[in-house]
Amino acid sequence: MSAYDAPRSNVDRVEDAINNSGMKQDEIPEGVKGWSWGAFFLNWIWGIFNKSYISLLALIPYVGFVVAIYLGIKGRELAWKNKQWDSIEHFNSVQRKWSVWAVCLMVIPAVLGILAAIIIPAMQSQ
Repeated sequence: MSAYDAPRSNVDRVEDAINNSGMKQDEIPEGVKGWSWGAFFLNWIWGIFNKSYISLLALIPYVGFVVAIYLGIKGRELAWKNKQWDSIEHFNSVQRKWSVWAVCLMVIPAVLGILAAIIIPAMQSQ
């Protein structure tokens, strides 16, 4: 009897879905869709860096809030379609950083404002 030889395979290299980023195609791979806090809060600057120039409409008064909501919903898809990314992991990593910065830039000033609203009147009444 001969020893059993297992079939050879390369498990170190697992291919993701086809990288069609930057090609403006309608097919979006799994893991790209979802809400984008970066696109919602930092809309116009996020759009410039992600080549989604429709985000510049956020600079128009009264239109900006509607555009921000649209970018929050569709921003990740727009970024995938309009800019070339190395992989889905690279895309998600960059979009996660945008989201963290956006939330920090909104939450930290809000917390500081609330603390100031509590502390300043208390100090003035002494």
